[in-house]
Amino acid sequence: MNNFKTGLLMLGLIILFVIVGGMIAGREGMVWAFTIALTMNLVAFWFSDKIVLMMYGAKEVKEHEQPEIFSILRELTQKMSLPMPKVYIIETPTPNAFATGRNPAHSAVAVTTGILNLLTERELRGVLAHELSHIKNRDTLISVIAATIAGAIFTLARMAQWALIFGRARRDSRDSNPLGGIGMLLLILIAPIAALIIQLAISRSREYEADRSAGIATNDPLSLAEALKKISYGVQRYPLNTHPTTAHMFIINPLKAETLLTLFSTHPPVEQRVRKLEELNSELRGYKIPQIIR
Repeated sequence: MNNFKTGLLMLGLIILFVIVGGMIAGREGMVWAFTIALTMNLVAFWFSDKIVLMMYGAKEVKEHEQPEIFSILRELTQKMSLPMPKVYIIETPTPNAFATGRNPAHSAVAVTTGILNLLTERELRGVLAHELSHIKNRDTLISVIAATIAGAIFTLARMAQWALIFGRARRDSRDSNPLGGIGMLLLILIAPIAALIIQLAISRSREYEADRSAGIATNDPLSLAEALKKISYGVQRYPLNTHPTTAHMFIINPLKAETLLTLFSTHPPVEQRVRKLEELNSELRGYKIPQIIR
């Protein structure tokens, strides 16, 4: 299902760019927009994980540098039938983590120094199980594709804004576009909302599923529940200076508080996630744990 969603999003990006390219610069703009969108899709598929890691200054570490993390990951990957991901550290007091990569064989887990200083070993295991669940469920590719599309929409909105303000749209483009400046104005207003809706549609269900998979993998859902509460509090104290288009990749939204309406939040409320994990804990205590995970 996630592969289908990914293909649909990539196709949607191409169609969106072609339409907006035509609005801004007519047929020539459509050709250029198609080329740009196709290039962005290829880059997103092959290199988006590296780009995201570079954005946050993540540095790869080896086992002798972080033996605790590698020990936990080795235990969990064996349970979940996954290859060992690469491990990255991000130097920031903000407690957070994310997984990335186009498939399990090319995956990486990044954690911040803030989360290492904040969580116990048990709580860290819950967080790492959550990130491995994203890799197992192949959420990581769709996450970076969503970030690419959201970023592209913001870029298109900014292009339309400048074209509208400075009148740089070509005359033949205006003649072929019945909406003219009104169409571009609508794009400026709607594009950021569309980007948030894309993230919302992807993020909420996958976070619940990753929480549940992590709880089953560790047989300790409360460890992740406790970690989520600590991370949420830590993010409020030390928010991460990041672009909203990548916020959905983290285990907790790294932006301070929820400055937008809850409808546009990229993550389910922590309280709801904790409640579901508590319910899972009660459920698991009632029977022998089945063999993990698909």
